[in-house]
Amino acid sequence: MYIRRKIDIFLDGWRKNPDRMPLVIKGARQIGKTESVRQFAKKNYTHIVEINFAVQTNFRSICDDGYDVDSIIKNISRIDPTKQFENGCTLIFFDELQDFPQIATSLKFFRQDGRFDVICSGSMLGLNYQKIESNSVGNKTDYEMQSIDFEEFLWAKGYDEGISDELLHNIVELQPFTTAEMTAFQSLFVDYCILGGMPAVVKQFIERGTFENTLALQRELVSDYKEDFRKYVTGLEQTRLLNVFNHIPVQLAKENKKFQISKVASGARFKDYFGCVEWLADAGIINICRCLNFPELPLKGNYDDAKYKIYFKDTGLLVACLDDEAQDDLRSNKNLGVYKGALYENFVGEALAKSGCELYYYKRENSTLEEDFFLRTKKSLVPVEVKSQNGRSRSLNELIKNPRYQDITHGVKLCNANIGFENNILTLPYFCAFLLKGYLKNVEW
Repeated sequence: MYIRRKIDIFLDGWRKNPDRMPLVIKGARQIGKTESVRQFAKKNYTHIVEINFAVQTNFRSICDDGYDVDSIIKNISRIDPTKQFENGCTLIFFDELQDFPQIATSLKFFRQDGRFDVICSGSMLGLNYQKIESNSVGNKTDYEMQSIDFEEFLWAKGYDEGISDELLHNIVELQPFTTAEMTAFQSLFVDYCILGGMPAVVKQFIERGTFENTLALQRELVSDYKEDFRKYVTGLEQTRLLNVFNHIPVQLAKENKKFQISKVASGARFKDYFGCVEWLADAGIINICRCLNFPELPLKGNYDDAKYKIYFKDTGLLVACLDDEAQDDLRSNKNLGVYKGALYENFVGEALAKSGCELYYYKRENSTLEEDFFLRTKKSLVPVEVKSQNGRSRSLNELIKNPRYQDITHGVKLCNANIGFENNILTLPYFCAFLLKGYLKNVEW
């Protein structure tokens, strides 16, 4: 079973472009990069030359005679004479690029040659990307892939590609969902939050119709990530990296979810550990939500480097790290409010990041004023509050009404409620989080 992905649409467009350049797909491990490329290749090419540099280490010698196309295909065919190269109908797929970043130097020559299409893919590419970029600048197209988002999950459950437009129409028209729609989408949302977006987990759920073995798969993926830490990092840095990773769910379980390096290990100092946070972000494992100095435009540069929250890029990783009591509460009672609302916040942060938003929050010193996320329209700043219950929103109201915050006129509240609008606050059910960026593009706030 192949789960349809948004990259499929991108790849079709890339193939139709007569001026296409070699493509580099980056993203965390186990999010479906290789499977998507293979699916695309089967439909569009007579010959597929796939090389996995992590497994087929003997192919790391293919550039020994130079980076020109003829030398490389000659060396590939010497190592494996069954591989065929036919002009105009061959895709060369270099997988696990992080294990042989030198191949990026050849992309310039493949582009100039033009006989073969080339796709490169890899995990942990953020770690080597400076080298890859310097070796291939101006001669490649980049695509960052994510794990399955809620829209793709709806496709996997049988909804067509028009479902997001239908949901967005309700928001634009401030038309509440029917009881049947709310029941259906809230149930799907709970399933998605419990599963996360890793293709292996979602595929098993779709095929079997049950959650059988999904937790074991999630925990196996977490173990795989930790194994990658051991593979790509050595010595003291490896220990620090594991300390940070292991403390993400612990710190999200607190009322104050700001990530505190001092809590990671005895004597831990910010300057020693911040590189670990950046490493995890570059590896595509976490999203960093930065604390604004003040809630005003512009957002870029308007934050404190030492204050941030950390969310997993895929909520399924957080689910896999929950303790047994929280697991029971989540699965038996469908209680997404475990860990003091951490699942809700992580899901919303994930949805916003996957739609292309950078993550920011605000906490005023010596005050209870705090807002979970901030987006923007063409001319205003929009605070986004995530609530486990549909109660009062004191911080949101203050940000909107207090003239001190001149860039803010409206806000969004995501909670367990239907669509509504009152006192310049747009209320939406959680499952609409992935639509927020698209919605805000067209409002006159």
